Amino acid sequence: MNPHTGTGPPPRAGDLAPSRPVRTPPRPVRLALRPPTFPPGPVCGAWWPRTDDLMTELPELTEAFDATRGRVSRMASHRDTWPTAPCELPVTGHTVQAAWFVSRFDPHMIRLFSYGVGRWDLLVVPPRTETATAARLMAAAADPALHLTASELLAAERHLHTEDEAVREQGQMEQWEDEGGASRRPSAPLSPPVTVTARDPLFASRQVR
Repeated sequence: MNPHTGTGPPPRAGDLAPSRPVRTPPRPVRLALRPPTFPPGPVCGAWWPRTDDLMTELPELTEAFDATRGRVSRMASHRDTWPTAPCELPVTGHTVQAAWFVSRFDPHMIRLFSYGVGRWDLLVVPPRTETATAARLMAAAADPALHLTASELLAAERHLHTEDEAVREQGQMEQWEDEGGASRRPSAPLSPPVTVTARDPLFASRQVR
């Protein structure tokens, strides 16, 4: 059809080519998994959702599993992990059946069941976690040398953060005193180094000052 020159009647709406909807590219799922050649541990990896809206976040996770490890047909989680607990969750191409627990289930874990393959237990990194912290947690959850549950991984990260804060505050206090903020007091003897047991090789032994 020739373009309208302004001398004849304008084209009818039905004559115009329909505009194509703009498709938003899918976001990459933030997922880390243990190598499949290693035996499974308490968790087989970690998932870092962007929000706590499971209806929105789960399709990205299941799509990643559907493409590489078999279609996810069911999931299980702790009731307090998510604001809502629907029995069915629509995902790409099918529906996932959900089971919710109030006890004897790690509140920081989600369990996926892939049809014909098995189950996958994942640490759920809280959505508002800082990037550096989330990266450490995901690497630890996917490390075949570690055998920590989801709750133990988060507790170890909190312990590390608390120690770092204590060391930083001590350094700031020493700098303030060196600059004349307070008179020097006799320094107390150093405490013996804190040694982490071999059960948690995520964190090396360190000396707290």
